[in-house]
Amino acid sequence: MSDLDALRRTAERYAQGADRRDKALWRQVLADDVEITGPGFDISGLEANLGSIDHLAQAFTVTRHIVHDMDVRVDGDSAEGETRSTAEHHLTTPEGDMLLVWAIRYQDQWRRTGDSWKFTSRALIVDWEELRPLKGTIA
Repeated sequence: MSDLDALRRTAERYAQGADRRDKALWRQVLADDVEITGPGFDISGLEANLGSIDHLAQAFTVTRHIVHDMDVRVDGDSAEGETRSTAEHHLTTPEGDMLLVWAIRYQDQWRRTGDSWKFTSRALIVDWEELRPLKGTIA
């Protein structure tokens, strides 16, 4: 597997871990010293970031994170780049079910350990968001 393929797989596993509320998946892709920042938050360390999974479960009925494309530069055992994604968040509100959609650009840094890549930093930038009524039901 090429470095780019492995880095993309790391981003996909991160998204999958968020959507499945799977801390074991995040342990596979987050370094012990990882720092994740975004609008209104700055979380340092693996264990503290794993708590974000609990927050997702409390804040949203379900989520879907989609990795679109990546622009990555690899330099030996480190890499940096941008990962463009969409995050869809299902909310249950008194007004009914809503879908909060974020257009995201992650500013990423990775470190290779053995044959795997792990995030050391993710800065989440929301380019725009959209909130709309959700039609249909969740199976």
